[in-house]
Amino acid sequence: MPQFIVEKTEAQLCVVDFLRQRVPAAPVAYLKQLLKKGKVRGRTGVLKGSDLLQAGEILQLPDSGRLLELLATPAACLQELRVLYESREILVVDKPAGLAVHASQGHEQANLTDQVESFLVKRGIRFKVAPVHRLDLETSGPVLFGKGKQACGRLGQLFMRHEVDKSYLALVAGRTPGSGRLESQLPAKGKEKQARTDFRALARNEQASLLELQLHTGRQHQIRRQLAAQGHPLFGDKRYRGPCPADLPRMFLHCCRLAFVDPFSESPVSIESPLPEDLAIFLPCVNITL
Repeated sequence: MPQFIVEKTEAQLCVVDFLRQRVPAAPVAYLKQLLKKGKVRGRTGVLKGSDLLQAGEILQLPDSGRLLELLATPAACLQELRVLYESREILVVDKPAGLAVHASQGHEQANLTDQVESFLVKRGIRFKVAPVHRLDLETSGPVLFGKGKQACGRLGQLFMRHEVDKSYLALVAGRTPGSGRLESQLPAKGKEKQARTDFRALARNEQASLLELQLHTGRQHQIRRQLAAQGHPLFGDKRYRGPCPADLPRMFLHCCRLAFVDPFSESPVSIESPLPEDLAIFLPCVNITL
């Protein structure tokens, strides 16, 4: 049965924060379920997530297969959080491809929101954080988090008013025009809504085009759908029948820039994320140079 002894530096941590530090591979939701089911015990018996710990106290956890697997996860296997920008109310982190923004089916044990919460807990910050927008599972790039309910609300309003500039890099099949605008109706929450995307080609040939795109609306799969409809699907995009060469590890779509005015300081903020190496090294395969 797994046991932990509370160190002096961990005294006065609440139980859930202590467990998040000691079992970093575990999703917060999983730890909260253990506590809710009375599976974590201390000197006073069953512990609650909000109980404060004392130095020298021993915590006993259940002897479950899943917990043992999480405990055995090497720290090196846990992706390090890359912070691109931070203020008192705002945190922007770089999301790698393959990591879900939220906990969801199949991604309970690893998601960006849990990583951000654990990152802040280790720094002694305990208020609620939440992503203000999302990126698809295979899309990499900056994700904006609000620190606390008020910050999330104010930042969410920026997106609702379309006051956040979002730029993407995408490699698509075929030779596109040098620049243009994509406008179409896309399904969104049971309705057809207008979608608008501007693009310019950074490099192109008959085989492929590397595009920089700016979203003016935020419909689901907007870039992927609009480009596929134009006959230029994304490389690696199986869903929309893009070319999928064996040496391309994932869909070629990366959010490279977020820009907005900080609603708290009223200062302009521009955050850039360079093209990840796993995508950059593929470009010579289609005779494209960035």
